[in-house]
Amino acid sequence: MQASVRTRENHALEYAVRRANDLGVPLVVCFGLDPDYPEARPRTLRFLVDGLVDVAAALKRRNIGFVVRRGNPRRIAAELADDAATLIVDRNYLRLPRRWRRELGDSLDIPVVEVESNVVVPVEIASDKREWAARTIRPKLHEHIDRFLTELTTTASEHTDPPQLEALDASEPGALLDAIDVDGEPEPRFRGGEHQAHAALRRFLDDGLHRFGDAGTAVTGDASSHLSMYLHYGHISPVTIARRVRASTASAEAIESFMEELMVRRELAHNYVWFEPDYDHFSALPDWARTTLREHRDDQRETVYTKSELEAAQTHDRYWNAAMVEMRETGYLHNRMRMYWGKRILDWTNTPEYAYRVALELNNTYFLDGRDPNSYANIGWVFGLHDQAFEERPVIGKVRPMTRSGLERKIDPDAYVTFVEDLTGVAVD
Repeated sequence: MQASVRTRENHALEYAVRRANDLGVPLVVCFGLDPDYPEARPRTLRFLVDGLVDVAAALKRRNIGFVVRRGNPRRIAAELADDAATLIVDRNYLRLPRRWRRELGDSLDIPVVEVESNVVVPVEIASDKREWAARTIRPKLHEHIDRFLTELTTTASEHTDPPQLEALDASEPGALLDAIDVDGEPEPRFRGGEHQAHAALRRFLDDGLHRFGDAGTAVTGDASSHLSMYLHYGHISPVTIARRVRASTASAEAIESFMEELMVRRELAHNYVWFEPDYDHFSALPDWARTTLREHRDDQRETVYTKSELEAAQTHDRYWNAAMVEMRETGYLHNRMRMYWGKRILDWTNTPEYAYRVALELNNTYFLDGRDPNSYANIGWVFGLHDQAFEERPVIGKVRPMTRSGLERKIDPDAYVTFVEDLTGVAVD
């Protein structure tokens, strides 16, 4: 277990239970908790650990062994596989965990089976190539969606006495954090785990979904689902979310708007990182976007900031500073403010290549849902990925603009600044 940290509607877990029952052996689930994982931060580790505690309790109730050990996930899986009949792995789309899975398959003398459990339509079924826009992948996804939205049946483990193996104490978050020498946030804005994920889904269905179609003005997040972080850690299945949303009493417009984000945009991002080996590089942007940005790379900027100045929220734009403070202090930002945040970085840095690097580094450092396929697709979108050319402008060329005046037409940015100050206790200059 590495990408799907949950026990409900987890296709990899249920396949493993059935396989263990067929073989007549007990099942052990293992997780490698690595504080040195690239770009891991105390905030993200705390959120992850919350999920592990939920998993430990749920697996215990199902008589399934659970082993959390400190260290590299690939190494720990290989160690435990020495005594295994079969190794089941969940699917992860990013470069490093994909390599781990290949290495496990190549190095072990037992069957190694990868099971998809983090998108609705498995990426190779949706398409056999990199898609260039939502319009190209949308019909391919809709062709298969009903087939994959069936409810997953939970199978009981036939072995009631799993082996007792050396493991970290996963009974509460503090014990796991102590084991990896990490201090958690005193009062985090968001807590992880499948209980919190399902609670967030219930709140959204009750109070947010019916306003989702016009939620662009609610940058305080009142009409947002707050599910992206739980999806990133696999604390909830997108299949669960999609099925519940489609069965809700919200308007057809609201349901369609949300499903576009969950199904089309999210799975377009997974398609991107799966088929594009350089998904985290400026070079992976569409040719037209790289060309227009490079043609304007020497244009005079309104102002130029360094990464340190941006990270410290020390710009001339109070609205942008508020966005940086919210993401830095809480790990969250409404999508409209994320777009504004990214577009202004492109305007305010000395080259588009540097802007890309800074935006991606800050995104992956501070967001709870950072280091995700959506992260790489969303940052790429700022620079023209999955988009079209617009009227040519200085600095940004033909890339879609997003200006301060445009933000003011969509929201009440002064109210947003006040919201951030009240939420974080940080004065926004």
